[in-house]
Amino acid sequence: MTEVTKDACESLPGGGTVEKFQLKSESVTMEIISLGCIITALKTKDKTGKINDIVLGFDNPEGYLANPRFFGAVVGRVANRIAKGKFTVNGKEYQLAINNGPNAIHGGLKGFDKAIWTPEALPSGVRFSLTSADGEEGFPGELKVWVTYILEGEMLTINYRAQTTKSTPINLTNHSYFNLAGHGTPDIYDHEVSIMAEAYLPVDDTMIPTGEVKPVQDSPFDLRKPVQIGQRLKKLPGLGFDHNFCLSTTKEQQKQQQLCARVYHPPSGRVLEVGTSQPGVQFYTANFLDSSLKGKGGAVYPKHSAFCLETQNWPDAVNKPHFPDALLQPGEDYNQTTWFRFYVA
Repeated sequence: MTEVTKDACESLPGGGTVEKFQLKSESVTMEIISLGCIITALKTKDKTGKINDIVLGFDNPEGYLANPRFFGAVVGRVANRIAKGKFTVNGKEYQLAINNGPNAIHGGLKGFDKAIWTPEALPSGVRFSLTSADGEEGFPGELKVWVTYILEGEMLTINYRAQTTKSTPINLTNHSYFNLAGHGTPDIYDHEVSIMAEAYLPVDDTMIPTGEVKPVQDSPFDLRKPVQIGQRLKKLPGLGFDHNFCLSTTKEQQKQQQLCARVYHPPSGRVLEVGTSQPGVQFYTANFLDSSLKGKGGAVYPKHSAFCLETQNWPDAVNKPHFPDALLQPGEDYNQTTWFRFYVA
C-alpha cells in the first residue's frame, strides 16, 4: 500500500505556487513537486537497512527555477537535441531557440521543466497535467500533456500521454540523476551498468547523431554484460557517456515495456532496473557537472557524480527519416511508459 500525502505549498519569487507530494511504499519514499514534475527526493534502503536519498537535487523549489542540469525534471516538448534547432513539418520550417552549443535541447529556454503543472492525487501516485500553447518555444500545435507517477512496492512507473492540434515533434522523459551510494557521493565509478542494446548512435562534436546506427559489438559501448563504470570510462573517448542506446523499434516489442538497463552498486547492494516502451535510452554520466551547483544539504556534485537513464526517442529523430517517427499527429495519442525498480541484491 502506498501512502500519498500533500505537503505545504510554496510560493515562487515572481508568482506561482509549487505543490509537493510524498509517495511512500514499504521500500521507497519519494517526493515530487508540481514545478517540472520534478522528483526532488528518492530514498531507499541499502543492504544494512540504512536509508539514503539516491537522486541529485536542491533543497527548495527556487533552486529548480534555474536548474541548468534539469535535475529530476520532466523535459519536453522534445527531450534531447535537435540539430541547429531546426525541423520541417508539412513543408514549413520551424526555428527553435539555440540553447546547447549550436543546437536546441530539452524543449527550449522555458521547457516543461520550468512549467508549473496541475496535480491530481491518485490512490498510489500523482497525475500532473499541462497545456502547451500553439507556438510555445517555437513548436506547432496546442499540446495537452499528462504525466502520471505511480509507486507500488519497489516499482515506480511513469506514464506520459499527450494530444496535439497540429503535427508536432514530441519526446518526453524524466531527467533524474542517480547515485546509488547516495547523492553527494563524489563519483559513480564503483557502479556496474548493463544496457540491453545491440546498437548505439555515434555523435558529432556537437553531440548530434551522425545518422549511423552502429553495432555495439567490439566497442566500449558494448554494455550488454555488466561493466564497472569507472573502468569503462577510461576506454571511452571524450568526456564520458552521453549517447543513445537503440532498443526495440517495433510497436509490439515496445508494448512489452521490457527491461533495458540495470545498475548495481556492490558496496550498498542497491540495484536499479529500468524498463520502457520507448525505442531508446540516453545513458549519461553527468559529464557537465562541475561542483558549481550547491545541492541538497550543501552537497557538491562534481563530474561523474551521477548517471541518467533517459528513456526516449532517438535524438534529432525529427530530422532523420530513418530514425523512429518523432511526430505526433492530431487525433493520435502519445502514450509511453517507463518503470524503475529499486531493490537490494
